[in-house]
Amino acid sequence: MKTKKQQPIAIFDIDGTIFRSSLLIELTKSLVSFGIFPKLVHTEIQRTEQRWLDRKGSYEEYLNQVIKVFSKRLKGVSVNDVHRISALVIQEEKNRVYTYTRDLLSRLRKTHRLVAISGSPEVIVQEFQKAWKFDDVFGTIYESHAGVYTGNVTFVASHDKSSLLKEYCASNGLRLTRSIGVGDTETDIPFLELVSRPVAFNPNRKFLHAARQKGWAVVVERKDVVYTI
Repeated sequence: MKTKKQQPIAIFDIDGTIFRSSLLIELTKSLVSFGIFPKLVHTEIQRTEQRWLDRKGSYEEYLNQVIKVFSKRLKGVSVNDVHRISALVIQEEKNRVYTYTRDLLSRLRKTHRLVAISGSPEVIVQEFQKAWKFDDVFGTIYESHAGVYTGNVTFVASHDKSSLLKEYCASNGLRLTRSIGVGDTETDIPFLELVSRPVAFNPNRKFLHAARQKGWAVVVERKDVVYTI
């Protein structure tokens, strides 16, 4: 049997690719529910959420608003509280995943080193890692001091996934030969260009156009049907 260092790599985005929502959004809403964040947070994100649900605004606009509100409200919050709520969210939501990527993970776990790169907070990404047995994960790191968050962001894993993947391979003596990558938006294109087998899963319009031009596999899951286009 090959060691993990000898195995090819499988790289996944998480939100919208494996998890059928956003870990950040679910964490934010739960922090409100448990009284860690004020109820005002609902009001702060409601307009952009409703615009997205009504197809008058984009999901990116909604997500960016949640990121902005989360970063603002995190300042002064206990690190232990966020860890506790993150664990509860994953305990409740860990199976809220797409069947295609769930089954793909199950197959690849026997032959590949599993890595996930997400823009969601590292604290909840690590809980997701435990639930789905990834070898390594990367998420957004929020600075803390004396057990509380400062409100500053020290690292955003999703800003340059290709450079992060290259650095990860270099530091671990890994190659991308026979590697596979799965993502759902155009922000995943740079790291997918590095792998041997890129897959565009449930792509948005811009990503679908790019994937078709590049000749990549495009997989769509809707309700209980998975198909390639």
